Amino acid sequence: MQTPVRTTNALAVVSLVAGILGWSLLPFLGSVIAIVTGHLARAELRRNLDTQEGDGFALAGLILGYLAVAMAMFTLMVILFFFGGLAWFGMHH
Repeated sequence: MQTPVRTTNALAVVSLVAGILGWSLLPFLGSVIAIVTGHLARAELRRNLDTQEGDGFALAGLILGYLAVAMAMFTLMVILFFFGGLAWFGMHH
């Protein structure tokens, strides 16, 4: 009896690579690509459990992508609150 050959899902690999790029060369774009391709890859993997693998790659890409987006949003909020506070303080003194 032959065991089926399992291939690594290409979208899972793209998600992982884009997640890494989201933390280095393509800060926002890489993270968005990692999130989108990670979700697409996990959906494909659920449909093809016996022929494909790579859920760990897709999950890692999703985690990296969501963390980078969350950090960017947090940084933006800190910057806005800091400069907004400076502007408010400057208007009242």
